[in-house]
Amino acid sequence: MLHFLKIVRTFGRQVLDSRGNPTVEAVVVVKNEMSGELSEGTAIVPSGASTGAFEAVELRDGGQVYFGKGVTKAVENIQKEIEPAILGLDVTKQRQIDSILRQLDGTEDKSRLGANAMLAVSMAVAKAAANALHIPLYQYLGGAQAGLIPTPMMNILNGGAHSGNSLDVQEFMIVPVGACCIKEGIRWCVEVYHSLNKLLKEKGLATGVGDEGGFAPDLESEIEAIELIMEAITKAGFTPGKDMMISLDVAASEWKCEEMGKYLLPKQKRSYTTGDLIEEWIELKEKYPIFSIEDPLDENDWSGWQELTKDAPKNLVLVGDDLFVTNKKRLQRGIDKKTANAILIKPNQIGTLTETMETVQLAQRNGYKTIMSHRSGETEDTFIADLAVALNTGYIKTGAPCRGERTAKYNRLLVIEEELR
Repeated sequence: MLHFLKIVRTFGRQVLDSRGNPTVEAVVVVKNEMSGELSEGTAIVPSGASTGAFEAVELRDGGQVYFGKGVTKAVENIQKEIEPAILGLDVTKQRQIDSILRQLDGTEDKSRLGANAMLAVSMAVAKAAANALHIPLYQYLGGAQAGLIPTPMMNILNGGAHSGNSLDVQEFMIVPVGACCIKEGIRWCVEVYHSLNKLLKEKGLATGVGDEGGFAPDLESEIEAIELIMEAITKAGFTPGKDMMISLDVAASEWKCEEMGKYLLPKQKRSYTTGDLIEEWIELKEKYPIFSIEDPLDENDWSGWQELTKDAPKNLVLVGDDLFVTNKKRLQRGIDKKTANAILIKPNQIGTLTETMETVQLAQRNGYKTIMSHRSGETEDTFIADLAVALNTGYIKTGAPCRGERTAKYNRLLVIEEELR
């Protein structure tokens, strides 16, 4: 029988993300009414700065201009509005608490309280409950079904808005499809990462890293980037297509023009139509061992997404990030329209843990692959590693094997794998 685990205090503070920008941390303190024991859960939300037009609102002081804007208003909302609404509640009632947060906010996009304030508390509630019950977070969230360690989709080369180089595609990732376990998968990816580092140095190219830890050299084209990765995989002793595959995050919403179906690459100044891009992605899959392409088209280009999903090889994973924004209503629209076959899961796109879990469940019921994901402005919080295991997402994106906010998640997965053996 569970003891009543009563929320006795909730508070927030402003802390820094990996870009040195303010973000929200929340603490939930719980008292065990039987033993008198106090426990707490602390959670930090990442910052998105995404192009996704349909994400829940990250509340920042002075409006939604991202860089340099504080989150004191969001922190104040935790103190003045959220704490009084959840004091005295049983911390294990996650769904009830998240429902209260949504009702308290009262908007569709979480713009009054801020998705950052709401998610920080929602995550801290889950952590406090797990700590009070003295069980791992993944076990608390997933129960007996939590057991699938996700395959990493590791970013090793950056472009787009995440770097100042000449590449328009935002992320080039490697996926260790032939690895037996997360320990081996991470090791393989790290070896390819260092192989690429050596290769770039040999070619006189820059080895500085982007926001997510991937290298950010100036290259002539995306094809050159893929060829470099193929060479790095081979030089590390692995076989492309068998041991390792390549994934791309295009972030095509950054390429859209005012006229629907028209695209302009902002760095290379090349123009495309929807049809041109569809042909490009299909040809790329035919030539290279491409596992997945994320956001290959704009989030409003539904007809283009439908056409691409219909025409693309069935073994190409088409991932909706800006398209779905972890929102089950948008995902249901995609399901109905037979659009994409995978979804990226970012809890701060929707604002509460319960809504995140519902979106994952909807995707899995309809045969969509699910990929847990970090954000470009990350923190040292490892919540998404536990959540990926709890929900059996199968895949996780959490950046390069570089920068502490990225490696923290990989290190947490290594610990979880040991515990589940």
